[in-house]
Amino acid sequence: MKTLRRYLAAEIIAATGLVFVALVALFAFFDLVEQVKDLGRGTYSARKIAIYVLLSVPDRIYELFPIAVLIGTLFALAQLVAGSEYTVMRTSGVSTVRLASTLASIGLIFAAVTFVFGEFIAPPAQQLAQRLRSQAITGLMVQEFRSGLWIKDARSFINVIEVLPDSTLQGVRIYEFDDRYHLRSISFARRGSYQSDRQWLLREVTQTHFEDMRTTVREIPEASWQSVLDPGLISVLLVKPEQMSAWRLYSFAQHLKENRQKALRYEIALWSKLTYPLAVLVMMVLALPFAHFQARQAGVGAKIFAGIMLGLAFYFLNRLFSHLGLLNDWPPFAAAFTSMAIFLSVAVVMMWWQERR
Repeated sequence: MKTLRRYLAAEIIAATGLVFVALVALFAFFDLVEQVKDLGRGTYSARKIAIYVLLSVPDRIYELFPIAVLIGTLFALAQLVAGSEYTVMRTSGVSTVRLASTLASIGLIFAAVTFVFGEFIAPPAQQLAQRLRSQAITGLMVQEFRSGLWIKDARSFINVIEVLPDSTLQGVRIYEFDDRYHLRSISFARRGSYQSDRQWLLREVTQTHFEDMRTTVREIPEASWQSVLDPGLISVLLVKPEQMSAWRLYSFAQHLKENRQKALRYEIALWSKLTYPLAVLVMMVLALPFAHFQARQAGVGAKIFAGIMLGLAFYFLNRLFSHLGLLNDWPPFAAAFTSMAIFLSVAVVMMWWQERR
């Protein structure tokens, strides 16, 4: 069985590698086309676009891992079926369940690589890419910390604890300095809503002014605030939860809970991050019955097409259940694991059906 495992591993790794090169090149091209529309905005040059696309590659690799492994495994197994090698394995007494466990053991390597990319390589690379892009387009110094989004605007520093999907700001702190970098005032607003022409309406505002040796504090229900920020700019500045590391998502979620704020989006992203490497194993197991299904009628090309469709279905179902979980307040684990459970159930049922035949 060790010889068989090594042979299958070599075939699957080679096929998956070829698929990866094709998919990553394709999606890198799509990213390049997407970024070209911002060419010339601020200091966003062709060189910076190329750097942004290269820094986005690790995140693309992480996203494409289950799809590439599924297509690669389908291709490798379809080749074995076409060459009658799969038939020899079965007639030698190797059951479908045994083959599935062999594929799963090979998949552990891919799962480990997926976890490493998702936790240690893709998040810092994507955050660096986002920072490069936002600074080139807006000219602003921006950084996200556990305490929220920090932005430098002229002689002011702005801290936003949370940005809601409708671009409403929650927990806005504005630190204003004079030309000698002395702190002049601190303003805190519980909420901020965009009006027009970069005008924001801040609600429940507490303003603290520092003048010589005297400090004055006043509270006002509403205040108008002129800022470089607008909803379009905020979408450029923010790093999506799906592009953060698991540890950072956990820190964000804990911080929001400590401040009695809703952390469901970060919790769903955290569980998705933790369970995503398991999707590689599910895809490899799913490839086994599909590779053998209608072996005589369907060629290798048809099975690769089936793999692409299955991969896309998994990708969109995963996104769908994440959004449904967020809208309907599902348990984070259920929102992250539902699509994987569906595909695993399909794989188990198809293997059971083949064994019965």
